[in-house]
Amino acid sequence: MGRLDFARCALLECVLRERGAVDWIAVGLSVDVPAGTVVPRRVNDTDMAIWCSAAGKLHAWGDRCPHRGMRLSHGFVRGETLSCIYHGWQYGMDGTCSYIPAHPQLEPPKTICARSYACNEQDQMIWVALAPTQAKTPDAEGRRPVRSLEITLPVAKVAEGLGHPMSSLMVLGGVYDLAVALQPSTQHSCVLHAFAGADQERKQVSRHLEKMRAELESADA
Repeated sequence: MGRLDFARCALLECVLRERGAVDWIAVGLSVDVPAGTVVPRRVNDTDMAIWCSAAGKLHAWGDRCPHRGMRLSHGFVRGETLSCIYHGWQYGMDGTCSYIPAHPQLEPPKTICARSYACNEQDQMIWVALAPTQAKTPDAEGRRPVRSLEITLPVAKVAEGLGHPMSSLMVLGGVYDLAVALQPSTQHSCVLHAFAGADQERKQVSRHLEKMRAELESADA
């Protein structure tokens, strides 16, 4: 793919965001982030730490500790806080630093705060919003999440290949009653998160999705 193609895709993505076509972006299946874990994700070249507290509350933060810039996705969950693996600084659910091990008597300033993003769970899928939005989290309408697949194409190219207007959740229908959510990772790649009808056989749907990915990538080769 040439530079003009990438520029066209980037422009299309900007137009779509301005039009509010993609308020919520899927970043993974809920089963992949169980309580007490943290995982890295990338959305529009923005690195995120997606973590789930011991009580099951999901959060999406910028993947850098405000202290020394260590990746928070390398850290660990302690109850309802996320701790940086470097110096152990702990951050509460609102993103503010709540404890500094080297200075246990110090009440950390409220200005020490991880960047946070809106994060919701809907239909066993984790959704984030990069900017404030009044839109509701997408509803899969009874479909169940199947799997996530990385695709080495810009998100706009994938949407174009699927022949569907870009939106947070695109209903493709078909024999498997598919709906897909596209996660723009980088300028060159994205992740497709797929839902299928509740009565569909998971392995068959998975094979169909792999074939669909191969067709999308080969069509642009």
